[in-house]
Amino acid sequence: MFNIKDKIITFVVMKLLRKILFPIVPIYYVVTWMRNWFYDLGIFKSKSYTMPIICVGNLSTGGTGKSPMIELLIRLLKDSYKVATLSRGYKRETEGFRLANQLDTAKTLGDEPFQFFSKFHKNVQVAVDSNRQRGIENLINLSEKPDVILLDDAFQHRKVKAGFNILLTTYQDLYADDWVLPTGNLREPKQGAKRAQLIVVTKCPNNISDSEKEEIVLKLKPEANQKVFFSAIDYSEDVFSEETTRALLSLEPFTLVTGIANANPLVLHLKNKGLQFEHLDFPDHHAFTDADIARLKHRELLLTTEKDFMRLKGFESLREKLFYLPIKATVHEHEIFKNHVMNYVESGN
Repeated sequence: MFNIKDKIITFVVMKLLRKILFPIVPIYYVVTWMRNWFYDLGIFKSKSYTMPIICVGNLSTGGTGKSPMIELLIRLLKDSYKVATLSRGYKRETEGFRLANQLDTAKTLGDEPFQFFSKFHKNVQVAVDSNRQRGIENLINLSEKPDVILLDDAFQHRKVKAGFNILLTTYQDLYADDWVLPTGNLREPKQGAKRAQLIVVTKCPNNISDSEKEEIVLKLKPEANQKVFFSAIDYSEDVFSEETTRALLSLEPFTLVTGIANANPLVLHLKNKGLQFEHLDFPDHHAFTDADIARLKHRELLLTTEKDFMRLKGFESLREKLFYLPIKATVHEHEIFKNHVMNYVESGN
């Protein structure tokens, strides 16, 4: 867990380290650019599939809102199609292909896939496999195979050629303003954005103006065949435990517990609501230890994200005091966005 002093020291050290490592940027750029070039030329092989496969990903390292976007797609498709999600299963304690069932937990699936399963298991097949080709083949060979597969965080996984790519970039950190690793946060050069059919600017303020949208589009320089959308985070007015529901405004004072890539939007939302809380900020996908739980169980009320709740809800000592705040991604021009997705799936590949 990081306190404010630790966070400041970490920020300063990381910023200095990134400047020191700047000479490595051209090397990383060339290596990743050549890898993509070899895939584009067919020297490195990508596998295509006859069924619709939608990839949701980004150019940067985490925190762009992939999970809310996957959930938005599930809601769009689940009433008309058999939907499956395929994730890597980051930090899970199992290996190989795994199709989620009622015995699974965040430890066996990873927190985000377990979140998908917990919310949508009646409508969606949730699978994990670090080898996306193998994962897709296993899903296709199921007795009840899906009609469409949603690939979570697989934009750089070019061994699979998805038929439809949705690229996410955050309002506060556009890929057009960034550098490749290790000085910046980009996993590959920004030219990789050309592989996407749709680009979604996520975590936008609710009052974003049309003129600001136009400025962002000019920065992103989409291809003629690409459409840029804007989305925001919609926070619930209620919080949930395993057994009860309460109004968010009735919860204070409380302790906010997060283990996500960027908690700033959530913290700002809670402050704008006028709520009083202490924030305990853990690293992304943090595996909570017995020592962590021992500290948390003495807090009167705990609020966390839905993803963190998947890892914390198994601790009995937190059961009566642990709540999570759900979020949804809402896309501006929702019907146009929906039509792009549905038209692709209805085309069959």
